[in-house]
Amino acid sequence: MDLSEINMELFKAINHLSYQLELLNPLMIFLAKYMEYILIAGVIIYWFTRTKENRIMVISAIISFIVAEIFGKLLGKIHSNFQPFVELQNTNKLIDHAIDNSFPSDHAIQFFSICIVFLFFKKNLRYIWLALAILVAISRIWVGVHYPLDVIVGALLGTITALLSCWVIPRVHFIDKLLVLYVRGEQYVIDKVTN
Repeated sequence: MDLSEINMELFKAINHLSYQLELLNPLMIFLAKYMEYILIAGVIIYWFTRTKENRIMVISAIISFIVAEIFGKLLGKIHSNFQPFVELQNTNKLIDHAIDNSFPSDHAIQFFSICIVFLFFKKNLRYIWLALAILVAISRIWVGVHYPLDVIVGALLGTITALLSCWVIPRVHFIDKLLVLYVRGEQYVIDKVTN
């Protein structure tokens, strides 16, 4: 059995759980379709807690995500495949999705590039962030819009850029200086609004 066949068989095994465990379908649909809005809200909330650590974390996460997305788009030019619901019969497609290149998974890139950064900065919540990224990746297979390799490659890209970002960004003094300028500007605006 070659890699392509393993990919398809693993997809079928996960996607067909949606027939057997229908009670979980609403949760998987929520994770696959709407959890990214909660992640974005989390990024915004962390930023506006106004601690330096949280802001360095958010900057690291955003840079990680941007770099991972760029590499994801480049990989998508090298290899492409349509979503499973286009290529395979008996796919249980639980959410609407445009027909396009599904490799690698943008959702996996997004969640791993951000959640792995959060995992390193927020050690007390590390298992929550890791579980969230994994659950979203699985949900994209469950609802029929990605193959396992789509999410595995997206997760690897996100993880690699997150690790590099966590190592590099806190050491870049230029970012510290920009953050100081931003904080001064933010405080100026707050003072003007509150007075």
